[in-house]
Amino acid sequence: MTHLFGAYGRFARHVALTLAIASFAALAAATAGQAAGDDTIKIISKSGAHTFSVELATNELERAKGLMFRKELPNGYGMLFDFHTEQPANFWMRNTYIPLDMIFIKADGHILRVAENAKPQSDDLIPSGGPVRAVLEVIAGTAHKLGIAPGDTVTGSIFAKGH
Repeated sequence: MTHLFGAYGRFARHVALTLAIASFAALAAATAGQAAGDDTIKIISKSGAHTFSVELATNELERAKGLMFRKELPNGYGMLFDFHTEQPANFWMRNTYIPLDMIFIKADGHILRVAENAKPQSDDLIPSGGPVRAVLEVIAGTAHKLGIAPGDTVTGSIFAKGH
């Protein structure tokens, strides 16, 4: 009987290892590509209207990865983290190699807070300052250069119309 259990134990370990490898491969494939999709948003500030091409991060896996491990982010591009409902949010820069500006946006499209020049690879929490629907990450210096500030308006497909 010990031989049978020994063979069964090796078989069970093989199956468990195979399942673990398959799960890891599926996770790696899901995270290797870019975010859920692309969109265009516009921020209306005192200096004018500024258009950004954004990658959408709309689920937990995409939001957890964000812009980690990227070496560059061109001007006019960013990642938009959509939480689907308003909620307080905290971000950090772990495994993020480029400095970023974080723009915290309410469901009605108004900017609640701008966190400029977040330090790469830092575990310091960067809070939203209140409930937000989304967070836009852009290359550091963008908010200052374009005059983007709390109270400015963001338009795009995820923000409430008519506000």
